[in-house]
Amino acid sequence: MDDLDLFLRLGVALAIGALLGLERGWHDRNEPEGARVAGLRTFALTGLLGGISGWLASLTGAVVLAVAFLGLSGLLALSYRVRLEENDDLGLTTEVALLLTFTLGAASVLGDIAMPAAVAVVAALLLKMKQRLHRWMARIGRLELEALLKLALISVVVLPFLPDQGYGPGAALNPYEIWWAVVIVAGLSFVGYGAIRLGGADLGVLLTGLFGGLASSTSTTVALARLAKTQTGLAPVAASGAIVAGSVTFLRVLALAAIFQPPLIAPLAVPMGVMAAFGLLGAAALTLRNRGDGTATDLDAVANPLNFGAALSFGALLAFVLLALHYLETWFGDAGIHIAAALSGVTDVDAITISVARLAGDDIAVQSAATAIFIAAAVNTAVKAGIAIGMGVPSMGLRVGSVYAVVLTAGVAALWVTTGWS
Repeated sequence: MDDLDLFLRLGVALAIGALLGLERGWHDRNEPEGARVAGLRTFALTGLLGGISGWLASLTGAVVLAVAFLGLSGLLALSYRVRLEENDDLGLTTEVALLLTFTLGAASVLGDIAMPAAVAVVAALLLKMKQRLHRWMARIGRLELEALLKLALISVVVLPFLPDQGYGPGAALNPYEIWWAVVIVAGLSFVGYGAIRLGGADLGVLLTGLFGGLASSTSTTVALARLAKTQTGLAPVAASGAIVAGSVTFLRVLALAAIFQPPLIAPLAVPMGVMAAFGLLGAAALTLRNRGDGTATDLDAVANPLNFGAALSFGALLAFVLLALHYLETWFGDAGIHIAAALSGVTDVDAITISVARLAGDDIAVQSAATAIFIAAAVNTAVKAGIAIGMGVPSMGLRVGSVYAVVLTAGVAALWVTTGWS
């Protein structure tokens, strides 16, 4: 590297140290002089030390870098021991941040400068979010932690060892692809579930409906219908939350289609987008009309979506739908696919969306696949309207049913206009 490039890289190393030092200095700004482990200057010098060490290592060998890192580690360990004798409750955050600063400074000289700079920004944000992260940790229960570890297990441990080839009739069953679909759906569900638990009900209908739809719009509708049944005064706000959750389902379908078969986005974007828009507008209108009539909803009835039973059940359902699609398509052509979609939509939209998306373009025409997914989403929407009417109170059922009737009408019209479907 030439001198100009070296000066640029050393400048990035210095800037990384200054960024992290700024956060640490602000965090310890109320500490008396001399009581702080490190501030802006120390962090900036540490970043520069890492950069210089990386430069020397590029000239003489990696031993220089290793010696400098070990020397800094020893110095920090000695400093920590001295402070520990004065205070028996000390954290290691600043010491680890200094070691990270040194490492990023060296990486800025030895490799691409974009990556260490990005890591430094993320590290500064993590340091700044200490209080918020601690509050979130306090709200995470044992079941949520277990669910997160199970998500890691099914995605990192199980998935890589599954065979990536088709088995069974028509080679319809691919263990790797089926389990990958399980991971995607479980991840989306956990994001929604976690947002509800971390955000809490105090953020109101929009948040609970939005993330409840990511977790499971059907179970969210059931939970809200039960809430309205026990507390009739919450029926209007429960109806709005259920409609928001159902509207998110249409966007979720688009997301799954984009992941598993991007060509499906074109035929699905307009009808799914129209239904989502009409649903959200209806929920907004109901919320404005009934503002102040209720309180924020609580979705304690929404079960944790991540357990092995649920993962295996969804995988089995997906395999069943894949086999059903194979046989129905063989026997009845496109009509068989649409029948399978209608039946699947009674209980679940994800399984049929993923199954049809996998076959689109090869065994099924893209337009026929899009129609099948639309049928499943429409049937599922009608089922949720029935849940609101049957399990809730009349005032909730009337609101949800009316909005969903408009949503389905608009969706059918959009599909008709864009594809000429009949």
